[in-house]
Amino acid sequence: MSQNWLAGGVYGTVLSSALLAALQSEGTPYTPYYDAAWIVVTAGTAALAHAYAHHIAGYRPESGALRWRRLALTVADQWPVIIACMPTVLLLVLSGLAGWQEHGVTTAGLVLNTALLFGWGTFAAVRAGYARRSAALIGGADAAIGVLIAGANAVIK
Repeated sequence: MSQNWLAGGVYGTVLSSALLAALQSEGTPYTPYYDAAWIVVTAGTAALAHAYAHHIAGYRPESGALRWRRLALTVADQWPVIIACMPTVLLLVLSGLAGWQEHGVTTAGLVLNTALLFGWGTFAAVRAGYARRSAALIGGADAAIGVLIAGANAVIK
């Protein structure tokens, strides 16, 4: 598993958590499909922007065809950001189908994503050669990002 896959997983999970918290309706009708669509659109846009920034930063004098090929490969390499948003998107779609209440869905999504961040961090640390205890501490540090988002959501909303 590449470093990019792990980084994209963490980035996509953090992005979907922040969007889930920010899209909470606060007095307007709950729109889970709209929220899910915005998470996918934002993840796609972020992935494209990230790929383009890497492409421009790595500029080399070469043929136009080769530059376009490198750009396409760089864009394709960003798929983990979008895939990492899918648990949140799926939760929102299911909530729309089942008629679940927004507050519970937001809470469940933030808890799910915090657990995923713990998993991403722990898995990455184990792959890097850390002992299990140290890897769990690193996973806890990643999960702290999710806790911060949930805390900010509670304070702001």
